[in-house]
Amino acid sequence: MTATQPDQPRLRRALGLLGLTLFGVTYMTVITVFTTYGIVNQVTDGHLPAAYVVAVVAMLFTAGSYAAMVRRYPVAGSAYTYTQQSFGGGLGFITGWVMLLDYLFIPMINFMLIGIYLNTQFPAIPTWVFTLVALVLVLVFNLLGITLVNKINMAIIGLSVILVVIFMVLAFKHAIGGDTSVSLIEPFTFGEGGIGAIASGAAILALSFLGFDAVSTLSEEAKNPRRDIPRAIVLATLVGGFFFILVSWAGGLAFQPDWSTLSAGEIDAAGVTVMDNIGGEAFTAFFVAVYVVGAFGSGMTGQVSVTRILYAMGRDGMLPKSLSRLGRRFGTPTVAAVTVSVFALSALFLSLDVVAFMISFGALAAFAMVNLSVIRTYVFPKGGRRDPLTARSVIRYLIAPAIGFALTIWLWTSLEATTWLVGAIWVAVGIVIIGIVTKGFRKPVPKLDFSEQDPSTETIDAIADAYPLEGDPRH
Repeated sequence: MTATQPDQPRLRRALGLLGLTLFGVTYMTVITVFTTYGIVNQVTDGHLPAAYVVAVVAMLFTAGSYAAMVRRYPVAGSAYTYTQQSFGGGLGFITGWVMLLDYLFIPMINFMLIGIYLNTQFPAIPTWVFTLVALVLVLVFNLLGITLVNKINMAIIGLSVILVVIFMVLAFKHAIGGDTSVSLIEPFTFGEGGIGAIASGAAILALSFLGFDAVSTLSEEAKNPRRDIPRAIVLATLVGGFFFILVSWAGGLAFQPDWSTLSAGEIDAAGVTVMDNIGGEAFTAFFVAVYVVGAFGSGMTGQVSVTRILYAMGRDGMLPKSLSRLGRRFGTPTVAAVTVSVFALSALFLSLDVVAFMISFGALAAFAMVNLSVIRTYVFPKGGRRDPLTARSVIRYLIAPAIGFALTIWLWTSLEATTWLVGAIWVAVGIVIIGIVTKGFRKPVPKLDFSEQDPSTETIDAIADAYPLEGDPRH
């Protein structure tokens, strides 16, 4: 099968701007608000909506940079691709390596949340039991090659929407009928902690916007990818951010405890506390059920994704070749899957806030590099400029990404010192890996080919490599 064959199967280009935008909003899912609800409220002293406002503003500039890079490289690959093409293989690998850190933590945080929330309903069973069971089940499904999330994704989305709508109705009803002295704008102020506390909260919330590159993966199915995908990225950020702010505002008006007096367990499971306060036990049980199913699906998706990343990096020689080994029976990356699960076992002793900070560390590092990549690609391209810059291009490709970079670095530096220590160690390990692969930096860093080849051929080859079938492996 070659790219020139006219009968080659192709995905139908059916998605317009609306469909692409809805995909991005769905990927970010509003129920994500309750993942870090207690942590950020504690950091900001109950000013979660203000933190979301700051996060949305910062993310909009970065979304604009993603949109600019998608126009130049309309292929999947995200920050790794953009940095690699703009600054070379070395910095590209380090960016991908730092991104790998948050990819490794994404399944872990879902396993932790499953344990935390189920323990609120079944307190006799320790949290770690639920966490371990979820981890093992996801590993089994991963090894079997079963993508359970694809089958139940629409049901999860539908239940999540129903949950959020009911929550907001109850929250506003509770706020109106409760303490009328509560100011409507108080949750949007900086509070006693000032802008520093709000920035720390906004830095954690970066993990809510990890779906930037999700829209860019639909290049094959978009009617006009170069025009609509960049717009959809920005629109999805606006719409998703709006709902994040609205839901957190409703919760803040309905339930405002003294966050500094709550225990660690109450902070981690703050979503349950809020739901129980405004909707009672029945609504809380519904919330926990929906959240756990969604967290399981998210954890499975995250584990499958990072497993394939490790598989690809092992195949390309940047990590041990054993990671690219496929199981004989099911054709899945067995070693990579087990490696991710072993790493996820640290969920049994790490705290939720530490994991949330580490995910945001990797995400913000990647966001910063995407902003710099825009400046490098459009203003200071390799080989020098051939066309003069216009006022519009200066604003679009220099000033806006520079602001996005500055805001991202500001949020990045607002993370806890422990996060920076772990992040620095992780980067150092990445540099050591480059040194080993390049024989002491004497050889060039392996650079993946992200040229815009025929997408359906690329997709078929990737699937066939990961899931070989009996007979023709390209079938």
